[in-house]
Amino acid sequence: MSKKAVRLSRAQWAVLALLSAAYAFAGWAHLARPAGFIAITPDWVPFAAAAVFWTGIAEIAGAIGLWIPRVRAAAAIGLALYAFCVWPANINHALNGIEIGGTALGWTYHAPRLLLQPLIIWAPLWASGLVHWPFRGRGA
Repeated sequence: MSKKAVRLSRAQWAVLALLSAAYAFAGWAHLARPAGFIAITPDWVPFAAAAVFWTGIAEIAGAIGLWIPRVRAAAAIGLALYAFCVWPANINHALNGIEIGGTALGWTYHAPRLLLQPLIIWAPLWASGLVHWPFRGRGA
């Protein structure tokens, strides 16, 4: 990426703020209440507790990084990769009906959550100005 600053639209700033708040809260939740996140972690993930701890740290770092122009692109890419990598935990949660704190979430929660994951992956890339699709064509 060139040294030229990326100019963000109001909509991008709004999404950036929403993502930053959501990831900061989620990161805090991973650190403060890890049991539910550990429960939905697939069995094939080694050291689930450590994975949950470090994903919490990554979410908080990404949330902060979205506000720092010099690292915004890296934070956005990191959050997009993070959202892609935790998709198996969301799938595991849905398919195995894992209860968290004694509460089972039905398909009215899981179906939209799983279907929205591509949007969750794309959002930080768009909000940070790394991608313009679908709002601006290639020649723009």
